[in-house]
Amino acid sequence: MFPQIEKEILEFWRENKIFEKSLEKTKKGKNFRFYDGPPFATGLPHYGHLLAGAIKDIIPRYKTMRGFYVERRFGWDCHGLPVEYEMEKELGISGKKDIEEKIGVEKFNEACQGIVLRYVKEWREIVERTGRWVDMISDYKTMEAPFMESIWWVFKTLYERGLIYEGCKIVPFCPRCSTPLSNFEANMPGAYKEVKDPGITVRLKIRNLVPTSVGISASPQKSEIRNKPPLTPPIPRQVGGQGEIEGVKKQNLE
Repeated sequence: MFPQIEKEILEFWRENKIFEKSLEKTKKGKNFRFYDGPPFATGLPHYGHLLAGAIKDIIPRYKTMRGFYVERRFGWDCHGLPVEYEMEKELGISGKKDIEEKIGVEKFNEACQGIVLRYVKEWREIVERTGRWVDMISDYKTMEAPFMESIWWVFKTLYERGLIYEGCKIVPFCPRCSTPLSNFEANMPGAYKEVKDPGITVRLKIRNLVPTSVGISASPQKSEIRNKPPLTPPIPRQVGGQGEIEGVKKQNLE
């Protein structure tokens, strides 16, 4: 029952151009800019897209009801490893070296551009089915020159205003792709695999007498350190410490 009612409502909106009329009615109102982080069109929508899409629909609708003019253009993220990885599988190559030597960067870019909108039809059907109001006809694509130029203009303006600084940040890195990874890319299927990670525990004598709860211990004390490759020294001979270091003293009960 409910799915049929939903389809009838969607059909009514489509035939009577309700979304377009809401924009026309508020055209003279104050602008409210809503920037939508675009998805990749190389894959089908999943639960995360649907949840975020509902939130992205609620705010513009509310602002529209308050009299604001909220232009909503759907966008497509055409950059990044998902597109390149998909193309590498299709071409039967792997990694930067294969791209440069077997295909060529220019031809590889052209091939990537050819698949970035592979699932646009499916996306349009699902986004409309969720009831979201957004313009998917006048959409934008991040690979278009005007979009990229606008991003550089924004960065240049921030730099001129002294709002850009250089710092350090620890990020995941892919040695095969020779590039840092975003959180999304680091969690893609196949990004991790279980491996054996060997470690070495070394027992060393402590040269100085060590205070204990009952006074000074005159018996030889030992310290255990655990290293993991590649930091493990080939022949560990000594360990130094400075300042207050917390440790646990073990007693041999045998």
